[in-house]
Amino acid sequence: MNPLLYTDGYKVDHRRQYPDNTSLVYSNWTPRKSRVANIDQVVFFGLQYFIKKYILEDFQKNFFEQPKDQIVAQYARRINNYLGPNAVGTQHIADLHDLGYIPMVIKALPEGVSVPIRVPMFTMYNTKAEFFWLTNYFETLLSATVWMPCNSATIAKKYRQILDQYAEETASDLAFVDWQGHDFSMRGMAGLEAATMSSAGHLLSFTGTDTIPTIDFLEHYYNANSDHELVGGSVAATEHSVMCMGTNLGELETFKRLVTDVYPHGIVSIVSDTWDLWKVLTEYLPALKNEILARDGKVVIRPDSGDPVDIICGNPNGTTAIEKKGVIESLWETFGGTINEKGYKELDAHIGAIYGDSITLERATQICERLKQKGFASTNVVLGIGSFTYQYNTRDTFGFAMKATYGEVEGVGREIFKDPITDDGTKKSAKGLIKIVKQNGTYALIDQVSWEEEKQGEMKEVFRDGQLLIDWSLQEIRTRLKQF
Repeated sequence: MNPLLYTDGYKVDHRRQYPDNTSLVYSNWTPRKSRVANIDQVVFFGLQYFIKKYILEDFQKNFFEQPKDQIVAQYARRINNYLGPNAVGTQHIADLHDLGYIPMVIKALPEGVSVPIRVPMFTMYNTKAEFFWLTNYFETLLSATVWMPCNSATIAKKYRQILDQYAEETASDLAFVDWQGHDFSMRGMAGLEAATMSSAGHLLSFTGTDTIPTIDFLEHYYNANSDHELVGGSVAATEHSVMCMGTNLGELETFKRLVTDVYPHGIVSIVSDTWDLWKVLTEYLPALKNEILARDGKVVIRPDSGDPVDIICGNPNGTTAIEKKGVIESLWETFGGTINEKGYKELDAHIGAIYGDSITLERATQICERLKQKGFASTNVVLGIGSFTYQYNTRDTFGFAMKATYGEVEGVGREIFKDPITDDGTKKSAKGLIKIVKQNGTYALIDQVSWEEEKQGEMKEVFRDGQLLIDWSLQEIRTRLKQF
């Protein structure tokens, strides 16, 4: 498809709605509001993917390299069928095709940094006067592409902060946190692109993912190399169909076959609540204790239903002793472990647990806190973070918007802004040209600056006139995320 059709319908005729002789439109992308408790900064991530995928790949292949007559006819057919009689025209489409590149400057902060609410992450403006209409024409595609990786990277960073905090307080192996948040979201995301973009955001803070395509995504768009660095990984794991095929009368045999024959060494994760989690904990695992302890590797028990906090940590109001103990205490009673220098219990290295259903930031905190209160290190459990976390969000989660704040008519500048009287202040925009500076280590906005001042500050040109100027790597972004 012609990528100039990747837009909202109302965009196609804005070119004629601007004042006559408009020569420049300057816009920015900003998170305007946080709807997530205790998050007031948003991780910037995903713009490089947008530039490479859409501006450099799609426009080159599906626009500039296609015959102009075909492109123009396709555009005219779609708009005429869509709008009916209209005067949108096609000469501006033909002119862009003749030019042969996207005449735009994109300036941005470094990907991976955390940006305060109401501080722009990047700006865009046209470099040729006749293509002033192109700046905000990109708004729809940019918005649809960039908000999700920013959201997921931000939420993943919050998980990381929680898990790091509790590991610092209770655990001996802080590096284990790299694996403690595991991306389980792919099947619940809104398509393959959403799944890969979101998981890429997750992998800025963790190394565990079941979304295999995101590794190729990061290699292609973010210069990762899985031959030389750990981009993302996982372990062998079962699902309910595997356990069901063993029948509920033969589940002990299924467990034994898995840990001794199919996976005699290494890590294997076994879904354990197909029928009766409590029987697995009190009967099957004690029966297989010697085999599990003799393995060169870890058997990971995976509950998959119920209240995650109570299942992992124990339900004080449970009706049985095992329900009151929960998974971690039960595994400790069977397999034992060590008490680390901080005074907290860590399970024997041959056994562990993962919970991957309905995990939230609040539940992650509760699980860690209740384990701590019971004397267990937080790293005794891995949390599978799914689509309830990563898909249950929108562009409005952090109030993202791309808005024009400056324009030129016949080369004369105009500061523009929006400030709806009926709004609570969320939609109030910056005014004029902008500059981002650092104040006490935090990014801050200065608006209404001159062009000379605009060229200074923390934003750098990452794209100009068809050329990518800065090409970040996954490793650089991961390092930067830890610093900001």
